[in-house]
Amino acid sequence: MIVHAAVPSHTGTVSHVAVGARSTAPHEIRSDCSRVRPDRQHAQSATLSYNGLAQAAAVRVRQSLRLSDTASLWAQGRSLRFGGDRMSGGRRVLRIGLCQVMVGGDKTANLQAARIAADAAARQGATLIVLPECFNCPYSNEAFPAFAEPVPDAGAGGDQAASASLAALAAIAKRTGAYIVGGSMPERNGDEKLYNTCVVVSPDGNVIAKHRKVHLFNVDIPGKITFRESDTLSPGHSLTSFSMADGTRVGIGICYDIRFSEFCAATTGLGCDLLVFPGAFNMTTGPAHWELLQRARAVDNQVFVATVSPARSPDPQDYQAWGHSSVCDPWGTVIATTGHDPDVVIADLDLDLVGRVRNQIPIRKQKRPDVYKVQ
Repeated sequence: MIVHAAVPSHTGTVSHVAVGARSTAPHEIRSDCSRVRPDRQHAQSATLSYNGLAQAAAVRVRQSLRLSDTASLWAQGRSLRFGGDRMSGGRRVLRIGLCQVMVGGDKTANLQAARIAADAAARQGATLIVLPECFNCPYSNEAFPAFAEPVPDAGAGGDQAASASLAALAAIAKRTGAYIVGGSMPERNGDEKLYNTCVVVSPDGNVIAKHRKVHLFNVDIPGKITFRESDTLSPGHSLTSFSMADGTRVGIGICYDIRFSEFCAATTGLGCDLLVFPGAFNMTTGPAHWELLQRARAVDNQVFVATVSPARSPDPQDYQAWGHSSVCDPWGTVIATTGHDPDVVIADLDLDLVGRVRNQIPIRKQKRPDVYKVQ
């Protein structure tokens, strides 16, 4: 299969990059700004479609690129391959790829979907690639035990062959040269407890961070949704962040963790420029709170926030994820997003914006712990 990724150049023309193997039919490439909000018309959105796994009709790779950040680099023939490079004007820009993949009951197919999406993101220059919550299994209490795998602690080494999902993440990282935030997967610990766990794999294939979901999704919304993760899962007990080679620090939370402002503030306090939340909000909480919470956490903590969801299953009997994987900047603006279908969202993060916003609105210096404190 041949995938052509539309890449903007300084001339306004489109160059094409092949992704994958041979295709049996040509694929349409189109420039589409119709789904970009009016306040984001300065961004260019290029969309392409390709045949994915048998159960996925299409996966689209969308680039949401600020032309002011990228055009000069294309004009100079410089590569955007390495996130965090010093760019014109002394700015640092990180290119992130959000892989909104379809997840089903076949673990092998799920891992292949993750590989395809991650490879597509890497070909677009993403050096930080993020998968969704439960990227390797259906989101259900019945599936968690059946799909659970052992996950070593960061830096502990261990036999990756014991975990098919971890081995797949390590292979993706080595092949792409990117940092991989492995969404989340059910982890079976030695004490037989299960956790909803995110692992981060460095470009050399090593686990450099491991986050167990701290806040379990136990809700009861009459007539809408009732779910209790605690029926099968145990909570984590720690904050998690990691540093990329260029010094960018990224904090990790999983889905329901984003609702807890104290958790997000404490994670930001580790020195983070970006908070990443693999999540699987549903059709009740998603429309109401997904974007709202992302923007709130970005403004509260003056950081970038990225959320990555599974694609919505076409089978109404399956868990229905909201989708809409997104990136929000420290000013609270959603700078890249998508719908509910399989997608890869590419966004450039001007990391120096974090410092500029904090200098303009110095809330960290203006807090009054003498008057109030969080209990």
